[in-house]
Amino acid sequence: MDDTRGVVPGETGDASPGGGGWATAAVDAEGLIARWSPGAETLLGFRSAETVGRAAGALLSADPPGSARRALADGEPWSGRVTAHHRDGGRREVELLAFPLRTGEGDTRWLLAATAASPGPGHDEALMRRAFSGSGVPIAIYGTDLRLLHANAELCRVIGRTEDDMRALGTGFLPESRTNAEVTRALRTVLHTGEALNARTFHRASAEKRDRAWALSLAPLKDPAGRVTAIVLTGFEISEEYWARQGLALLNEAGMRIGTTLDVTRTAQELASTPVPRFADFIGVDLLDSVLRGDEPAPGPAPGPAPGPAPGPASGELLMRRVAQESAHGREAPETAHRVGEVASYPEASPPARCLATGRAVLTGPWDPGYRAWVADRGRDGRLPDPGVHSLVAAPLVARGSTLGVALFARRPQTTTFTEDDLTLAERLVGHAAVCIDNARRYTRERGTAETLQRSLLPRGLAPQSAVEVATRYLPADSQYGVGGDWFDVIPLSGSRVALVVGDVVGHGIHASATMGRLRTAVRTLADIDLPPDELLTHLDDVVGRLASENTDPVSDDDIGASCLYAVYDPVSRRLCAARAGHPLPALATPDGTVGLLELPGGPPLGLGDLPFESAEFEVPEGSTLVLYTDGLIENRAHDITSSIDGLCEILTRPSPSPETTCDTVLRTLLPPRPVDDVALLVARTHALDASQVVTWNLPAEPALVADARDHAIAQLAAWGLEELTFTTELVISELFTNAILHGEGPVQLRLIRDRALTCEVSDTSTTAPHMRRARVYDEGGRGLLLVAQLTDRWGTRQIPSGKAIWAELALPAG
Repeated sequence: MDDTRGVVPGETGDASPGGGGWATAAVDAEGLIARWSPGAETLLGFRSAETVGRAAGALLSADPPGSARRALADGEPWSGRVTAHHRDGGRREVELLAFPLRTGEGDTRWLLAATAASPGPGHDEALMRRAFSGSGVPIAIYGTDLRLLHANAELCRVIGRTEDDMRALGTGFLPESRTNAEVTRALRTVLHTGEALNARTFHRASAEKRDRAWALSLAPLKDPAGRVTAIVLTGFEISEEYWARQGLALLNEAGMRIGTTLDVTRTAQELASTPVPRFADFIGVDLLDSVLRGDEPAPGPAPGPAPGPAPGPASGELLMRRVAQESAHGREAPETAHRVGEVASYPEASPPARCLATGRAVLTGPWDPGYRAWVADRGRDGRLPDPGVHSLVAAPLVARGSTLGVALFARRPQTTTFTEDDLTLAERLVGHAAVCIDNARRYTRERGTAETLQRSLLPRGLAPQSAVEVATRYLPADSQYGVGGDWFDVIPLSGSRVALVVGDVVGHGIHASATMGRLRTAVRTLADIDLPPDELLTHLDDVVGRLASENTDPVSDDDIGASCLYAVYDPVSRRLCAARAGHPLPALATPDGTVGLLELPGGPPLGLGDLPFESAEFEVPEGSTLVLYTDGLIENRAHDITSSIDGLCEILTRPSPSPETTCDTVLRTLLPPRPVDDVALLVARTHALDASQVVTWNLPAEPALVADARDHAIAQLAAWGLEELTFTTELVISELFTNAILHGEGPVQLRLIRDRALTCEVSDTSTTAPHMRRARVYDEGGRGLLLVAQLTDRWGTRQIPSGKAIWAELALPAG
């Protein structure tokens, strides 16, 4: 039979000589048989299991006519006679109708309708009528006015109306569908262009729970002159594939949008926002408080309902906290019974509690007695979930065997009721989100641990002292943990002096922070014995060397190295003594406007060993600003080191009301938005003790002068108004002066300093440091330093260029 371009439908009938009926089959875009009807089995003998998945061309015993091949290439409908194989080994002549079905993805599928060949010519019109009416897929024919002319029996069955009723409804495929306007536009396009087109539409019968998706193929029917006289529309249901694709698309989008941060609350909000409104009208996410704190949740299902009585919720309710929610109907929608941050309580029989107890998602709604009881219970205390919700899915958030919370998905009557497929999709959505939330919880816990470690290692508050006014900043570069290896310290020393320290451990993160803590402790210990800066760095170098030798962890092959700057400022002499170990030079701005770097001798980084360190002394006018920093301040991608140092000096030339302001200005000016290295910054403005606060006497080392030393001290205490300290000061000076005479050499110097405490200091030319010892009952001596330790707040000894100094501090009277 020649190619048939027109179809004239008519009454139904049997086109086969023996009355065998119509055979139908569906062929996918790759030419493989996707569906095989019982009629096809009757016609050719092959069962569905034998044909589905096979190439459709393999059933033909001879090549199809050229018109069929052209129609196949152009995607046009075709009808004609072909020869097909029969299962019994013979051949059958069949009349074949082929309709193209184009999907939304651009693929072309084919609907085949066949019947046994008619005994002779003249039967084409009846054949086409029977093929039209007996087709197993919906077919409609429209006139040039886009109104329905004919609809086959399958289309009438799908719509649930007669052909006459459908004509009265107007144009379009499935006229009551929500996408009918798009189909109408597609029909108009085919009419105007004369070219085939594909479209997609959706329809839901009154008894169905969800829309059915249809792929439509629209082809023009032309007269011999090429004018479009009608349009044939063929529908192929793709609901299963469509909704599977929609679910996969939602899961793919969720995979990209959920878990973009390591913040528990934000991740929960991403879960609530992503599926609305495509999957649900409302989503709420409730988590256990332990998850929000970062604590490890108990393994297995959620713990049972909270034992009553408890404040707020009724006895026997499971308590969680609403951390995120999203509604397609605004913040004041009835679904939002709980506000974000409020406690959500669920009775033991409620759907959320059931899903948490079983670890499986629950599909519920007004048909469920448990749901109705839950709604009634919430209504009695004014917390009705939403009387408009007609289906709800409660899915547990479970990750790595531990329950984190619950997600609630709700739909209103205007939307499709949740199905079992939706239940599975919700479980997959929540499963992915639960892993992301648990990752965020673990990060919250580890970050909290790291921050606690860092806070414990850095000074929580600077010790009170009068030598300098200090401001500090610490900015770790480690975005994961917020910790690093840079540190600073301000250590009060004897004689109203102060030690200023800035250091930098190689690397970032926990390991660098832990090493930093050990070095900071070592510096404080060495500072307590009042070592000069160069000697202190020498001992600190030995500490780093020992730490490196102890680093036998096979997992971490990081070398342990560090740099450090240690400076001691004396407000009495207004002198600064400093040394550095592989550290940047400090900057000094004096009140007269002079700004520059202090030329300290260069020292090797800590950990190299066997290399000397050198100290240098500088006179520092009162009111000068000293800036100590780590290399992260001056080494960054935005500026080279020279430019950064020039920028720092330029900032210091401008007057600043306080060190705090200077810190903020320096960081704001020199650092990029995302520093790549840790930064520690210490800004100190120097003060000086007034001459009236310091008194010095140089006395010969003679025992008879002990009384003179006491008399000088008593007189000075009276001048300072510190008579309350007279008795204690007399005892302390007697012991220290006598000790210097007995065990020291040369002249003895007595110095009193009135600052935040009263300092009594005795120095001599001996380098031998005294120490306390336990005196026996009948010993005549050995109790002096023990007495000093008991009477004073603290005491100690330090080496000075001329020998040693023994000092003791007494607290000033209140007021």
